[in-house]
Order: sequence, then structure tokens, then C-alpha cells
Amino acid sequence: MRIWVDADACPGVIKEILYRTAERRKIELILVANQYLRTPPSRFIRAIQVASGFDVADKKIADSVQPGDLVITADIPLANEVIDNGGHGLSPRGELYTKDNIRQRLTMRDLMDELRGSGVHTGGPPPLNQKDRKSFADQLDRFLSKHLGK
Repeated sequence: MRIWVDADACPGVIKEILYRTAERRKIELILVANQYLRTPPSRFIRAIQVASGFDVADKKIADSVQPGDLVITADIPLANEVIDNGGHGLSPRGELYTKDNIRQRLTMRDLMDELRGSGVHTGGPPPLNQKDRKSFADQLDRFLSKHLGK
């Protein structure tokens, strides 16, 4: 199992949790972004820089993920594709995407897209807070314990 990160929009505090987790669990962590990323020196952590463009990083992740891999993303269509390919998705706020909840998330995303397209100001998600960071770290730990047995 590998952990893939949709790194362009992933908050720095979440990346830090992932860096520590990769070292502690000795699991491969791959960050994909369309800009250069500094990562700590580690045999478990690497960054892949892709070309700029809409969804280029998402496509790289979707094309590379293997069944059983975990993808960290807030991008619902990417999470859906990962799940369809046998992978797992986890949001930076600690929500585990599953076959049971991803359709609902897609529907809500599409509705919000339509509202924004018609000129309705929908706002964005609130800033990541301490509760979100803890939720992410806890869910990541539960997921890895279940799937790695460590």
C-alpha cells in the first residue's frame, strides 16, 4: 500500500502529519503537485511534479493508484475515481470516502457547482482548525491500523 497526496491544495499541517506517519509506519508517501514541493529527506517520502494544467495532478494520481492504495484529497471526482479503481480516499478534514458516501458527495458537489454557475455565492469551506487536524490524524491512524495491522 502507498499513500498518494493531491498536494497542490493539501494544507501544510496535513502534509506534516503525513510525513511523520510515513516515517513511523515505514510506508511510501507520494505527493503529486504541479509545482515544486520540498519534502523532508526520507526513503519513504517523494514528490512528483507534473505539468501545470487543470486536473493534471489528479490524472497522474488516478492513473497511478493501485487497489488498496490511499489517496488524500478534497477533490470529490478524484476520490470517486480512486474508489472505482479499488483504492481508498481520505479528505484533509478526516472524512473517509467510501462506496456508500461518495455518490452523495458528488451530488452535493455538482449542486454547489450549479449554484455558483448561476451566480449564487456559496462561500468555501471554513479554515482547517485543530479539530479537523485531529480528526484527520485519528482517521488516518485507524485506517492504517486496519489495513496494515500495525
